[in-house]
Amino acid sequence: MSESKNESLSPGGDAALCAEDIFLQGLVLFQREAYEDAQLCFQTVHDAAPDHARARSFLGVCVGICDRRFEEAVALCTSASKQEFFNPVAYLNLARVYLHFGFKTEGRRFLLRGQMIDPANTEISTALGQLGARLDPVLRFLPRRHFINRWLGGARHLLGTGEGTQIAA
Repeated sequence: MSESKNESLSPGGDAALCAEDIFLQGLVLFQREAYEDAQLCFQTVHDAAPDHARARSFLGVCVGICDRRFEEAVALCTSASKQEFFNPVAYLNLARVYLHFGFKTEGRRFLLRGQMIDPANTEISTALGQLGARLDPVLRFLPRRHFINRWLGGARHLLGTGEGTQIAA
């Protein structure tokens, strides 16, 4: 990032306009998967404009990926999604954090929440497609989290059998 960008964030410059420019630069870097450089941009925007929810959301993803700080990443993304509860990208970013740390159930939950807001969002649809479809519980009359369903589901997974072997309720 150039020094002139940082200098224009001083009280004498147009901080809001400059913060948005830096945010857009961070988005480009994020899309190129240059997460460390994107994190610098989002952190700069967050420092200059702490109420910039989109920057906070993307900063959370970068903190999770680059610094491996799960709790801080979730806190940043959650506060952004509460501020912009109508923005599907806020839920997508929260899902990215959970999925990065291996929490598929929570990640799927936030992807579905984002999809409810914008069913045509291709990034969310792609992420859901990469997760794959969940099979029904083996014993559908028991909750998915019941220990018998979990045990039978693990056995089904080990045997490599699919939906055709479900026991009807």
